[in-house]
Formats: sequence, C-alpha cells, structure tokens
Amino acid sequence: MTAREPIKVLVVDDHHLIREGIAALLASQDDILIVGEAADGHEAISQFEALMPDVMLLDLQMPGLGGLEALAVIKSRHPSARIIVLTTYDGDQLASRAINAGAQAYILKSSVRRELLDTIRAVQRGQKYVGATVAAKLSDHAGEDTLTAREMSVLSLIAGGNSNRVIGEKLSISEETVKGHVKSILAKLHAKDRTHAVALGIKRGIIDL
Repeated sequence: MTAREPIKVLVVDDHHLIREGIAALLASQDDILIVGEAADGHEAISQFEALMPDVMLLDLQMPGLGGLEALAVIKSRHPSARIIVLTTYDGDQLASRAINAGAQAYILKSSVRRELLDTIRAVQRGQKYVGATVAAKLSDHAGEDTLTAREMSVLSLIAGGNSNRVIGEKLSISEETVKGHVKSILAKLHAKDRTHAVALGIKRGIIDL
C-alpha cells in the first residue's frame, strides 16, 4: 500500500513573517507540504496556475491586486480550486463577499494555531469552514438588507470626507439622489449618522480606508 500524497499548499500573504510562521506550523505535518509562496494577488494567480496546489491560503489585504480580486480570477478559471481565506478582518460583509466569491473557508490569523491544520484537511476533503467569531457575526446580521454597489461607493466617498454635492459630482448623480442613498445606508446599517455609518462600514468589512 503506497503512502498518501501530502496536501500541497500555496501560501499567499504580503507579510514575510506571516508566511514564515505558517511554514513553521506546517513543517511538522507529514500530510501537508508547502509548495510555494506569493506576496500579492498577481503572484497568487500566477503561482496557483504554475503549481496547481491542492489548497491555497489567501490573505485579503495586499498591495496591488487584493485577495478578493485574486480569488475571483482563480475561481473563474479553476472552479474546483480550494481556497482558505486567512485574514485579520472579522467583518461579516467581508467574510460574506469572500464566501460568495468561492472561498471554502474563512479563518482569522489570531486562530491559526488552533484552526489552520484541521481547516486545511477539511477543505481538502471538500468541506467548508468559517471560524466561530466570524460565524457569529454572520449569524447576527443574517437576513438584513445588504448595501448595493452604488451605496458602497457612496459610503466610501463619505468616509473620504466628501460632501453630498461632491459625491454627486464624482458619481455623476444628483445631490438629491445622493441624499436618498445616504438615507438608505443609515437605515440598512442602523446608523445614527454619517460618521457612525462609516465606522460600522469599516468594522463589518463593507469598506476599507
């Protein structure tokens, strides 16, 4: 009887120390083998297609092409790709976007030592996994109306300190239309005002600064 091939893993993170830490954690596992590393979304795509790993560990916030964009490209070209998002961001909307884009698992970097090994093995078996903290936040907001793409654009521009008039000019819509979007954003996020909406948007991963 021949030994089973180890699970081939590609690690994608723009921080060298994070990649080193993951490598150290996986080094002692006979059934898991790191076959490559990447530091941004463009490298993630090229390395994935060159190495065709069994599982890819993918950070979201990286310079150049981000993790979500890389995830979408890889899944469009390779629908069976098994991808674990590994991030510091526990916002429900960011997690939801990653899962909807095709990620099989979503875990926090703070949980790596407790959860990563079992998650890699589970994803290789075709299972899905979301860390407890993120799962609780997804549950808390289940059934709520999500912001539209236009509303997310408006919220991002509010976060940049733009007035309704300037937002209207940037998006080529009227100031009255902007006011309507702002009203909808406040209602959907249960926010008291624009500043509160921005804070909630960042916390939940709807926007980033």
